[in-house]
Amino acid sequence: MKKIAILGSTGSIGTQSIDVALKHGYQVTALTAYSNAKLLEEQARLLKPQKVALYREEEAAALKTALADTDIKVLYGTHGICECAAETDADTVINAIVGMAGLRPTLAVINAKKQLALANKESLVAGGQLVTNAASENHVPILPVDSEHSAIFQCLQGKPANKALKKIILTASGGPFFGKKKEELDGVTAADALKHPNWSMGAKITIDSATMFNKGLELIEAVWLFGVKPTDVDIVVHRESIVHSMVEYDDNSVIAQLGLPDMRIPIQYALTYPERYPSPVGELDFASVASLTFYKPDYETFRCINICRNAIDQGGLRPAAVNSANEEVNRLFREGKVRFNEIPDLILEGAAAAPVKQNFTVDDIDETDKLVRAAVLDAVSRKD
Repeated sequence: MKKIAILGSTGSIGTQSIDVALKHGYQVTALTAYSNAKLLEEQARLLKPQKVALYREEEAAALKTALADTDIKVLYGTHGICECAAETDADTVINAIVGMAGLRPTLAVINAKKQLALANKESLVAGGQLVTNAASENHVPILPVDSEHSAIFQCLQGKPANKALKKIILTASGGPFFGKKKEELDGVTAADALKHPNWSMGAKITIDSATMFNKGLELIEAVWLFGVKPTDVDIVVHRESIVHSMVEYDDNSVIAQLGLPDMRIPIQYALTYPERYPSPVGELDFASVASLTFYKPDYETFRCINICRNAIDQGGLRPAAVNSANEEVNRLFREGKVRFNEIPDLILEGAAAAPVKQNFTVDDIDETDKLVRAAVLDAVSRKD
């Protein structure tokens, strides 16, 4: 029986991972969440893991009391989440934590030499150099869970040994504001931005999709996952979200992975690789789809893509800085404290506070995170 741990089990990817685990009868050895103690308790009683962890100590204390009639160990904080990642019987760990908080758990999984199914793209954005070096040293495979990177991974199966890959083509839905110009977006609200046309995702990633910052993060993630240069990654807007990404080879042949827009497909493939099992998702009906459309991104309106592209070009701590700045600005936008069109400039202003350093540690990333978030808050206070 396959044994898995799920970090971020109460979020969108986490709950869908549980669906896949239940479908195949996998044993879940650990679960973690940020603060949703009620749902985590329900999951723990259903799945009976060895350990659970909440980020916040107060919620963990309440959960410990709630689970006192069980043998489940309740932990808290980053150290508790990392213990769930590394010190259980899991063969594979799904990291579905949202944001920078996923970096240390990613490293904990790798250093424990467990197979990593990675949905936390920020681990590679902020610490790609550290994560890929650790994975190489520990001979740990990183299996992508993001739909786009899973698609690329699948398209690369059977790639010729002569490295005939020409480029990677990431597809983007374009989010809820596709076709809009900058002047049309100044008054949009978080509620408007959360109306994604195709995918059901958490609030943070849905806002990132609306700004297209998410596609910039995926560009950086692709660079680290597949060992390519930033110039080898193209982006194309594909409104139907049926083609999940493509690769082009030296002979100009393009191979694409298609499927319904449901995250359980890439989650399952990461858990069953290299095998393919019957899908928890419906079959793609091409006659119903009827047409597939593709467009160039609007880089003037959606400036966040090139903010990320420039960050990976600069390297060092710059990707971590723009990621942290975006997390803070994203939160402020969801709280109604900044306007949609202010997001790119605030990201750049916050990221400018980061030190310039090419070689860095996890502690350097944490310090950069604090500096950048403070700079964003300062910029917003001065604006007001």
